[in-house]
Amino acid sequence: MVSIVDRRLNPKDKSLANRQRFIRRAKRQILDAVRDISGKRKVTEVGQGEEEIRIPADGLQEPSFRKGTDTGMRRHVVPGNKEYQAGDLIPRPDGGEGGRGPGGSPTGEGEDEFRFTVSRDEFLDLFFENLELPELARTQLSKVEQEGVQRAGYSVSGSPASLNLTRTMRNSLSRRLALRRPKREEILELDREIDRLERSGKDPERLRALVLEREALTRRSRLIPYIDPIDLRYNRFTPVPRPISQAVMFCLMDVSGSMTEDMKDLAKRFYMLLYLFLERRYRHVDIVFIRHTHIAQEVDEETFFYSRETGGTLVSPALREMERIVRDRYPPSDWNIYAAQASDGDNTPSDNATVVELLENVILPLCRYYAYIEVSEERGWDAPTDLWEVYQKLVAKGHPMAMRKVKKRADIFPVFQDLFTPAELRR
Repeated sequence: MVSIVDRRLNPKDKSLANRQRFIRRAKRQILDAVRDISGKRKVTEVGQGEEEIRIPADGLQEPSFRKGTDTGMRRHVVPGNKEYQAGDLIPRPDGGEGGRGPGGSPTGEGEDEFRFTVSRDEFLDLFFENLELPELARTQLSKVEQEGVQRAGYSVSGSPASLNLTRTMRNSLSRRLALRRPKREEILELDREIDRLERSGKDPERLRALVLEREALTRRSRLIPYIDPIDLRYNRFTPVPRPISQAVMFCLMDVSGSMTEDMKDLAKRFYMLLYLFLERRYRHVDIVFIRHTHIAQEVDEETFFYSRETGGTLVSPALREMERIVRDRYPPSDWNIYAAQASDGDNTPSDNATVVELLENVILPLCRYYAYIEVSEERGWDAPTDLWEVYQKLVAKGHPMAMRKVKKRADIFPVFQDLFTPAELRR
């Protein structure tokens, strides 16, 4: 039996084990609160710092055992009672709030909400639980991690935990056989023969010889130990490069004049979640930001989220820019390629044919997954846009493409979760 004592300090003087146990118990309520918060925060505040969430107190109750009678009936004897008999009902006091206080419930009952603060890491872990990039495959790899280890034979020194018992006992047996260490059975046989001769009193010469032989075997047995330090062998491990799947995510966002500030806010919220998700869950995922109006250009993170320039609407330049970047920096033989496009669905009609040709013949054959998010006003028309109809035809042909619509902030997380939840975990 091995006893392990964990002397690591709990973060911020909190009980880590109890905290994790509480999160597991109230996971459903915490998730609902976290997702509700995500729709109310500013884009720049998503995933920043700690967050205080509120959980209804009735969601934290646990079943418990209480000592009572077999029938569940209880009798109380109250001394000094002259007004009531057993079974009488005691009326409520007249006037006032009935014991419920201002703002209380009509019955005078209720409980305050429980407030719980989650750290940034806990917030993001809960936020992105069970999400992953679809169809991520191991391609020819150029980036590796020096974190893997593999067996590399044996060593004559090491920690007790890495002791190889099989090899150690094999070495011990070989050494004992080579040095002819007396076996325990041989010594026991001599002891029995000596005892027999001592009892019979016959052949004293043979008895003397057996006693000397027994002493010699005992001395030899002590000089040749059963296990010697030279027998010990420890498992040896050496660090080796561990290959990791590489991926690149292209973020294509329409910033044309038809995109209102509310639409851009919805698109930015989706991309902010995507950025945090990739940063949190993967080490070797490159993110390429492409903004487009009637022209397209690759930009940095700051420009992608906060630049205010605008213009006309063409989608094909963004796809051509993505094709150029893939050709220059991300060969499909080495990279898993993903793309996420956010738009209001508007496009110049004459450009639709070019978009279909680029997607069907160039972009989608390169991609493992292409997500299209169409943002609109909350009270906008529900009629399908030109771009939506064009993309629906591509989805119908079986291309690796998914389409979702977003009208309000509360839609962002369910849509994001739906796009990046593995098929086997979907209900």
